[in-house]
Amino acid sequence: MRLRLGFLLGLLASLADISHAMAQAGPHDRPPHQVWSFEGPLGRFDLSAVQRGYAVYAQVCSACHGMKSMTYGDLAAMGLTMEQVSRIAATQQVPGGVDAQGDPVTRAATPADHFRDPFANPEAAAAANNGVAPPDQSRLALVYPGGPDRIYAVLTGYREPPAAYRPSHAGAVYNPYASGREIAMPPPLRDGQVVYTDGTPATTAQEARDVTTFLAWVAQPHLEARHRLGMQVVLYLLFLAVLVFLLKRRVWSDVH
Repeated sequence: MRLRLGFLLGLLASLADISHAMAQAGPHDRPPHQVWSFEGPLGRFDLSAVQRGYAVYAQVCSACHGMKSMTYGDLAAMGLTMEQVSRIAATQQVPGGVDAQGDPVTRAATPADHFRDPFANPEAAAAANNGVAPPDQSRLALVYPGGPDRIYAVLTGYREPPAAYRPSHAGAVYNPYASGREIAMPPPLRDGQVVYTDGTPATTAQEARDVTTFLAWVAQPHLEARHRLGMQVVLYLLFLAVLVFLLKRRVWSDVH
């Protein structure tokens, strides 16, 4: 009984936290639904889109947003060889301890290192971004209200504000899909901003779609494995149901 009561109290507290967070989020326009390859029980990630999305993150987003849960070695799961991953990691500088004089030094990253954080601390991040520290993007696609649809809508939704719009603080930019219909981040993407090695035209919409796919992949690295396991469980249960039905008919055949 105590366990049940504790579970119910914990559930109610969680729901209260969620309701409070939603209340604090502020009004925004409903984002249009997008079709994603990873949706549904049979969804799969398009690894070409994931790789392009990483290019957007590396060339644009990583200047402000960290990704603490990711190591460079994790990039192998998007279809890269370890040699390619090592080359990517080597382009980044990470803390390397101190030298003989006690001064901090850096070194080239290895696949075992976590993604480099663009700022030394949250205070530095906020000071460089209109007083608002950019959120870590490791689980953004899961925790951001509206998920991938809204992330894509925010990235592509910058437009001229209505005449009645007044920024709530310095540096705020109008965006109908952001909380309160404004955001501290200026438009991050533009046509041709990213170089795609596969020749895909780098339009703003394409860049936004690809980086959203990458963020969803980072947030749910085991999605396809879960889907495969789910299908195996469903097939097993169907087989078991048929087996039980046939067994029941055989057991009761003499009665009838």
